Amino acid sequence: MAEKSLKDIIKEEYVKCAKSASYFMKKYCMIQHPTKGKVPFHLYPFQEETLQDFQDNDRMIILKSRQLGISTLTAGYSLWTILFHNDKNILVVAIDQNTSKNLVTKVHVMFNNLPTWLKLKADESNKLSIRLSNGSQIKAVASSGTSGRSEALSLVIIDEAAFVDNAEELWASLQQTLSTGGRGIILSTPNGTGNFFHKTWIKAEASGAHNKFKTKRLPWQVHPERNQAWRDRQDEELGVRLAAQECDCDFSTSGNTVVSPEMIAYYAQTYVQEPIEKRGFDGNFWVWEIPDYSKNYIIAADVARGDGSDYSAFHVIEIESCRQVAEYVGQLTTKDYGNMLVAVGTEYNDALLVVENANVGWATLQQIIERGYKNLYYTYKNDVLDSDKFLTKGYDLTNKSDMVAGFTMSQRTRPLAISKMELYIREKSCIIRSKRLVDELYVFIWKNARAEAASGYNDDLIMSFCEGLWVRDTALKLRQAGIEINRMAVANIKSTVSVYNRPTIENDPYKMHLPNGNSEDINWLL
Repeated sequence: MAEKSLKDIIKEEYVKCAKSASYFMKKYCMIQHPTKGKVPFHLYPFQEETLQDFQDNDRMIILKSRQLGISTLTAGYSLWTILFHNDKNILVVAIDQNTSKNLVTKVHVMFNNLPTWLKLKADESNKLSIRLSNGSQIKAVASSGTSGRSEALSLVIIDEAAFVDNAEELWASLQQTLSTGGRGIILSTPNGTGNFFHKTWIKAEASGAHNKFKTKRLPWQVHPERNQAWRDRQDEELGVRLAAQECDCDFSTSGNTVVSPEMIAYYAQTYVQEPIEKRGFDGNFWVWEIPDYSKNYIIAADVARGDGSDYSAFHVIEIESCRQVAEYVGQLTTKDYGNMLVAVGTEYNDALLVVENANVGWATLQQIIERGYKNLYYTYKNDVLDSDKFLTKGYDLTNKSDMVAGFTMSQRTRPLAISKMELYIREKSCIIRSKRLVDELYVFIWKNARAEAASGYNDDLIMSFCEGLWVRDTALKLRQAGIEINRMAVANIKSTVSVYNRPTIENDPYKMHLPNGNSEDINWLL
């Protein structure tokens, strides 16, 4: 039997590499190790299994721990795709250009270290892209709503998708470019709940498969070189919450939500329920309790333009129990919204009507004032909204000359109101029935030291709920102060001696004791 020629050996190896991405990577790909330099890419079993999933599924979503080499694996799969297939177009999208560039850099390292007979000519090669002579290419871009919109893509990779702003808009754009048979890989560590990555994962895991994604969870335990001692060390170095995000693939313990995910989940499981009635032309006025004549209510309202991406929203809160009894969120004109607030306020026992007075809020407030609503909330000018200041300064609550209609959500009051809301929820001091409000809490996050909705989401229900809770405290304290004042006034009423002191009369109505000790018979008056 004649020995194989070098040409035959190379041909056999090329065919093996073309058939198996795993074989290609393990035998011919080099990677850049952070401490060892360039080393062969020896795949762990979980990496081989993931690689096979890439080849078997058009859509993959991967929930992963950090430092498992999944980005490197994806880079190797991308190189295999453009090297052994003609006219493939791969797009890598990440939170910014540097992050997406990192994956293309890994492709460059592997490509540059291939044996000559495996390489193709690179017609274009730079930090952000590589295009081969067979017409296939890979390039990196930062995330935006228009990323890849004008291209026909063979494979889209969204890296660290849970941290990408406007991810839903991005995916809607990219999905259209894959309509001719392209594939999609979304991978990320968790970053809280309610964002695009979390919702896509939940839908993919749900029975009945609401989308086409194949899920793959890769926690830290899949790595054969890690043990519990390593995991405990992560808690020490990163802190419990960040370590959970980076290692455990747990949505509920990850993220940077203003309200802890555990408390949000508690409210969702304990109190959230369907309303007994859905009213209004749009069905968005949800009612859980009809008015009780013996109760006092607050209506806290946030006002939107009625034609944009934000919404007008209000809550009806029973003051004593701090129970959410009704809620509205929708898009109305400012005049119609004012009329609706007057109607609901009147229905709920002339509830204290608290309307934010910023920008378009004035138009709604004007409508309420013109309608003569008698229990509208007023804020003192140039003053922090604090019940203690009302009391210590002795303000006359009936005098409106130093007050402005509505609730002033300023730079000073906003963080205080949000903090009040977080405290109420943490101490389980309020009752939330609305799934819409709970959904907003899941994406209400700290961003650059400011509490706000994640990009692409709204916080209209949250902000109106915050002002309602803040004013509830004020209203209760002022009401209690009024009770104390009345009690003191009653306690200080004493008997006084009049100018004329009537002498006491005994059983004999005609015998009267005199001040000098004597008595006098007054029968003579008869």
